Amino acid sequence: MATFTPMTVADIVDTLFPSGTPFKWEAFDGSSTGPADAKHTVRVNSPEGLSYIVTHPGDVGLARAWVTDGLAVEGAHLAHPYDVFDDMRTLYGNYKRPNPREIVRIARSLRSMGALQIQPVPEAEHASWLERTIRQGLAPHSKERDAQVISSHYDVGNDFYELFLGKSMAYTCAYYPTPDATLDEAQENKFRLVFEKMHLKPGDKHLDVGCGWGSMVRYAARQGVKSLGVTLSREQAEWAQAKIKEEGLEDLAEVRFLDYRDVTETGFDGISSIGLLEHIGVDNYASYFQFLADKLRPGGVMVNHCITYPDNHETPQGDFINRYIFPDGELTGSGTIIHEMQDHGFEVYHEENIRFDYMRTLHDWCENLKANWDEAVSLVGMNTAKLWGMYMAGSEWGFEHDVVELHQVIGVKLDENGSRAGTPERRWWNDSVF
Repeated sequence: MATFTPMTVADIVDTLFPSGTPFKWEAFDGSSTGPADAKHTVRVNSPEGLSYIVTHPGDVGLARAWVTDGLAVEGAHLAHPYDVFDDMRTLYGNYKRPNPREIVRIARSLRSMGALQIQPVPEAEHASWLERTIRQGLAPHSKERDAQVISSHYDVGNDFYELFLGKSMAYTCAYYPTPDATLDEAQENKFRLVFEKMHLKPGDKHLDVGCGWGSMVRYAARQGVKSLGVTLSREQAEWAQAKIKEEGLEDLAEVRFLDYRDVTETGFDGISSIGLLEHIGVDNYASYFQFLADKLRPGGVMVNHCITYPDNHETPQGDFINRYIFPDGELTGSGTIIHEMQDHGFEVYHEENIRFDYMRTLHDWCENLKANWDEAVSLVGMNTAKLWGMYMAGSEWGFEHDVVELHQVIGVKLDENGSRAGTPERRWWNDSVF
């Protein structure tokens, strides 16, 4: 019987990427491969790091290896590893599925390194939401499960979010009036744009579903509009109510810790949904839009602002984002959203894609996180801080390369005669774009 000679980590990399790799690889076993002049060097630091990648291929395995230092990328900042993603796309494009003989040899080699043992992962605490909800038998997008899901993401700590969101405390795409505008200026401009698109005036009533820290609510109140916001994050609601009191807006602004489905008021003049539809689930779009249409007066306007795919396929988000960032999140294309709005109470008047503004927003968030990295780690721990850095940098890359988009859709509720009941026939807002 022939003697088995284990493969090195470099041998395995060369087998899986026979047409080449854009990275230089250096591994714990002393082996290396890849171009000497590569922009980035990937260091596989331990059998444990290799084990995470092997036993859970894809973005989850890479994330686990990354956060536990089983894998490191030289030249990539922990808070903003953006420039790695072009090389990652090239790497995935060069992948070749090994043949059966190669699979056997790779498996035997990994076993000899101790890299086929499934290691426990010291995950961020919020990542255990899935196991909890499954044990409790909570159906996706039920009120109970949605409450846990939103809490798992947004109740990480207001102090942590303040480090990268800036003064606006807006965790959604900004709208940059000029190329050199600051993040806070761009977020204020986004609130102005959404407010104007809703065609609101002093004395009107406004509902903001999924209101976050209440930034849109406070903006509307400062314009003399009575504004109600609802969120499933208790920490957000408490922070928002304190800010409303600080600004003296109690007579016009309110944020409730409440599921949007439990809002009892009706007759709103405008409704904004900024970054909520991603959490609703595509199968629930019909009931969602019909519910909100029923909350509007005839002639009232809804602005839906959400992340989409560039086409209309309907799938959950990737494993990494679903497990660690936005549990139960689902995306589809703007065409599906428009179709559902048209079928459930709205005349769709206008839509636009502002994905490059989200690219800029994410870049600014990453730069803020980088500047406050030590404090971020002290607040939430290294694992969570690294996960957020990877998520936001990857999202910045995704919006730049049209992997995902950001669409704003305006819907008007008509009266029984098909009239807009006072809403203008033509565009009534100012874009203020560069």
